[in-house]
Formats: sequence, structure tokens, C-alpha cells
Amino acid sequence: MLNEVNEVPLAALPVAAFKSHLRLGTGFATDVVQDEVLEGFLRAALAAVEARTGKALIARNFTWRVGGWRSAVRHVLPVAPVAAIAEMRRVDADQSETVIDPGLYRLVPDLHAPRIEPVGALLPSIPDGGAMVFSFAAGFGPDWTDLPADLRQAVMLLATHYYEFRSETTLAEGCMPFGVTALLARYRNIRVGAGQ
Repeated sequence: MLNEVNEVPLAALPVAAFKSHLRLGTGFATDVVQDEVLEGFLRAALAAVEARTGKALIARNFTWRVGGWRSAVRHVLPVAPVAAIAEMRRVDADQSETVIDPGLYRLVPDLHAPRIEPVGALLPSIPDGGAMVFSFAAGFGPDWTDLPADLRQAVMLLATHYYEFRSETTLAEGCMPFGVTALLARYRNIRVGAGQ
């Protein structure tokens, strides 16, 4: 179970750049009237791109609860890129928690499949009825400009699509403009085998 600890802060969203992209009028007393609406479309576009790619775009903190290892020698994290593992805690069946020594595991960074590997032979065991809980930071960086240019463009195009078709109810479910899917293609995970 993956949970966001904190959402993308408003300061990290390119609301002004989005207004410019949409060619909205400027210099009026009512310039900020649509800011909340534009923020919503940007957040929706970010969420859609993150869901399509399995990437956290703007850096933030997550917790992840695992009930069992797929492999005792490596376990792939559910989102990328991961900057650091802050903590790993073993939760026993009685809900008591123990912090795992960071010297027993390591993060192997990867743009598509960052993973946890043991420093020794095996990852620490997960007790029956218990879990392992990770706290970690993921994302390309804390600012909009930390994202690769093609991902920034994909978010802008998708947010524009949402803005322009906000009243449309006949579009197919999951509709994403071709330009967006083309920009996201290299960031999508390619499944090559079980558990990979």
C-alpha cells in the first residue's frame, strides 16, 4: 500500500506558465480569478502522467507498506525515481514496530525500477501477519524546472486538453492526446517478466 505523505505544494506548480501557455489575458484586476481552476487542471494532469508512467514528478515523501517480499534478494519500489530511503520499519502482528538498521539494506536507484537489496545475503524477514514499512522521498526534484523538458511539456499539453474539453462528456474513458502519449512513451515501464 503506497501513500503520499505530502502533496505537491502550490509553489511548485507552474500556474503562471500555464496561463501563458493557454494565452489567457493578463494585466487585469481579475487575473487570479481562474488560478484555483488552473491549479486543479495542473494537479489532474500531474496525477495522470504519474499514473501512466509510474514516476513521481515533483519530489515528495511517501510511505509504502509491504506484507511480504517477492524476492528476499531484491524488492522493486512502486514509484520512481527514489532519492533516498529515510527509514524501514518492521511491524509485527501485534503492531509493535522496530526500525531496521540501514546497514542491512541499500537503495539501488533506477529511473524505472528502483529497488531495495540486502547488504548481506537476504533482506530482513517480514513476520507472519506483519509488514515492512518504508519511508522514502521520490521525484525528479522539488521544483517544476527539475522535471525533464518532455515531461513538463506532456503535463502542459494534458492540462490544456483538460481545460479546453472541461465540458465534454462524450470523450472515451482514459482519453489522452497522442502528443502526450508520445512524450510519455520513453518513461513507461516495460514489463519483461514476472515481478519485474
